[in-house]
Amino acid sequence: MLGSLKGRAALIVGIGTVVAPLIFLPAYRIFFAISLGIAIIVAAILHFWHKLRPIRPEEIEDNHPLNLK
Repeated sequence: MLGSLKGRAALIVGIGTVVAPLIFLPAYRIFFAISLGIAIIVAAILHFWHKLRPIRPEEIEDNHPLNLK
């Protein structure tokens, strides 16, 4: 219960940190909109890139360099 309370509080603080400047600083709205647009475009490009070119097992590097399997 305590861990989820900390997570919820952090989420509320994070949302407040974004929403407060959106309300009180008009220039921040433009910056936020441009940033959000760029983020959505990059996310879409990455999504379709990995959908069309999935990672094959032979492309994965050795995740156990000390052979601790």
